[in-house]
Amino acid sequence: MALTGSISGTGSRISELLRLQRSTPAASIAVLAAPRPAGNVSNGGNLISGRQLCPSLFQGINPSLIPTVAGKRKILRPIAAAASSSQAEGSDYAGEVPVPFTVKYQALITGSFFFLWYFLNVIFNILNKKIYNYFPYPYFVSVIHLFVGVVYCLVSWLVGLPKRAPIDSKILKLLIPVGICHALGHVTSNVSFAAVAVSFTHTIKALEPFFNAAASQFILGQQIPFALWLSLAPVVIGVSMASLTELSFNWLGFISAMISNISFTYRSIYSKKAMTDMDSTNLYAYISIIALIVCIPPAIIIEGPQLLQNGFNDVIAKVGLTKFITDLFWVGMFYHLYNQVATNTLERVAPLTHAVGNVLKRVFVIGFSIVVFGNKISTQTGIGTCIAIAGVAIYSYIKAKMEEEKRKTNTA
Repeated sequence: MALTGSISGTGSRISELLRLQRSTPAASIAVLAAPRPAGNVSNGGNLISGRQLCPSLFQGINPSLIPTVAGKRKILRPIAAAASSSQAEGSDYAGEVPVPFTVKYQALITGSFFFLWYFLNVIFNILNKKIYNYFPYPYFVSVIHLFVGVVYCLVSWLVGLPKRAPIDSKILKLLIPVGICHALGHVTSNVSFAAVAVSFTHTIKALEPFFNAAASQFILGQQIPFALWLSLAPVVIGVSMASLTELSFNWLGFISAMISNISFTYRSIYSKKAMTDMDSTNLYAYISIIALIVCIPPAIIIEGPQLLQNGFNDVIAKVGLTKFITDLFWVGMFYHLYNQVATNTLERVAPLTHAVGNVLKRVFVIGFSIVVFGNKISTQTGIGTCIAIAGVAIYSYIKAKMEEEKRKTNTA
């Protein structure tokens, strides 16, 4: 009887509702049927396709008649208020749009890229110098650096991370000069690392902006402002002071570092001429392949006979074959990864941040190499190094500001 009464009561309520709708003017019906904006709904109401389901229809109904799922009664809960952005988009459902992690913590991610870049660079320089302390063959080690990087690129292409960019004879002709200069600069850097202290090599390489400015002025015909030339004076003075009293100084290390500066300067010039739509990761992979091909013949001619005669036997006797192979593998990986991360880092920041990052990287490498290897430096060498680094910072700041103003002018 209770069930019958409940059903009858429900039927009478529905009948009254239908009569009310028939008696209501058409305009009122249109207003009642119009979708309501998403928002907080009281009294247990719910939103179905933007319309509120009236809770009064369920008053007086026996709870036992409410549908159940797996023995549990289904409860209609109110939906939370929609975000204003959802309303603007005309969404019928409420809820906030989550902010992507890469956008919310962009500064943190960029800082992590810088940290990883510095970390990989410092580890590479330390491990590289440790190898030269027991295996003084920079041409062979340079080949290993590039070989490990090329294998890494080939495996990445094989799995599609990233997808290999196509290359034709026209692009190849543009990239060959870049690869040759990269190979020469890389080998001569390693010759200097093997001959003198890491800190001294990086001090000499602080002169690279000077060579870049000279090449831009006298080769590319670009007018360099006097202020930029003036900022390079501390660099030249600082490097000269450091070189005169450097305890590990020798002419092989000094001249090799200078050749490396010139080579990387020409690499920059040819890179500007070889600008393509290819992404930086693929571009660096093709340059590494060309550089590896260029580096193999000098390594075989210059160091091959000595390595076959006693070089490999001596190093295996000193540290063992397993450690030797492991060190070569990891130094090659760190070399490739720090270059790749450096490219990815510099693509995320403005030119001024780029300039500051390059200067700080050199400071980190010089400082850590002195601490790790315990290199003794004279007071004059320390002062000269600081002056050179300060000069590089001033030069980088002025140049970055000029490039930023030029970019604003072009986009205006």
